[in-house]
Amino acid sequence: MSGFGAALLVLVVTVVLVAGVYGLAALASGAPSERPVKPFLSGHEPSEHAFSRFHARWYALTMVYLAFEMEMLFMYPWALVVSSVGASAVIEMFLFLGILLAGVVYAWREGALRWA
Repeated sequence: MSGFGAALLVLVVTVVLVAGVYGLAALASGAPSERPVKPFLSGHEPSEHAFSRFHARWYALTMVYLAFEMEMLFMYPWALVVSSVGASAVIEMFLFLGILLAGVVYAWREGALRWA
């Protein structure tokens, strides 16, 4: 099968699966409810606009969260190859964790982890 044939097959399978999921959702939902469904806050009445501004402290907290997510993203493949690479992989991971720890200490010192 050529490259385009395989891509066409994947496209057809994807369209069939998506159409099937939409069909099952239409069958399962039944009659529409009388109460309007809102996508914001799980259907509850919003107390503020969806595009309202966030306080600046949330951006710093988000950066700390992303740092920890990047740590997990790099630790999983490292855990798979650490036994075959040896001590240099352990040293590199501790160096990486040290850099992340320095970022967390900096965020803590700047007050990014304070809630009030």
